[in-house]
Amino acid sequence: MNEQFGPAQRPLSQRRKRINVAITGATGAILGIRSLIALRKLNVETHLVMSKWAEATIKYETDYHLSNVRALADHVHSINDMGAPISSGSFKVYGMIIVPCSMKTLAAIHSGFGGDLIARTADVMLKERRRLVLVARETQLSDIHLRNMLEVSRAGAIIFPPVPAYYIRAASVDELVDQSVGRILGLFDFDTGDFARWEGWQHAKR
Repeated sequence: MNEQFGPAQRPLSQRRKRINVAITGATGAILGIRSLIALRKLNVETHLVMSKWAEATIKYETDYHLSNVRALADHVHSINDMGAPISSGSFKVYGMIIVPCSMKTLAAIHSGFGGDLIARTADVMLKERRRLVLVARETQLSDIHLRNMLEVSRAGAIIFPPVPAYYIRAASVDELVDQSVGRILGLFDFDTGDFARWEGWQHAKR
């Protein structure tokens, strides 16, 4: 007898890869948007959560309309929906990217205070031992920021400050964004193929 599977019941090996993407109000909203675009090209199923201040930052820093950003994701969840599927450890995903990650969100994750869906889902990633990448965006960094980063790193998260790679000699901000996004997604073994990798001095010279 041939058993038929719907999307929810399909064996894990046959499902699209899933990843949670959160965008907070820190500067650098374009990093989150371009991550969504890259994941869509890679046919990765995305679950998006945006904070109130992320929406404000997107409007201020980019030309994207919020409806266009939401359309880039397969599923969009309200930050106040604590009953969303991604809030449970039984919801199978590769991991989560918070891009960019504000210091407020970092502090909430460090303290284990799941006051909204972003912090709760990040807490789930840590307790389930799944990959959590925090694209922490702030400068300068205070002792409090550094302590929070250290403790969250010890708990299993990866701290990824979007530091520009000057060796690629970028001709535009877009190239720098592509390089950061490529490296972020590379932490999940996703290859965007959209950025220059370091190949040694002999290749770097022009």
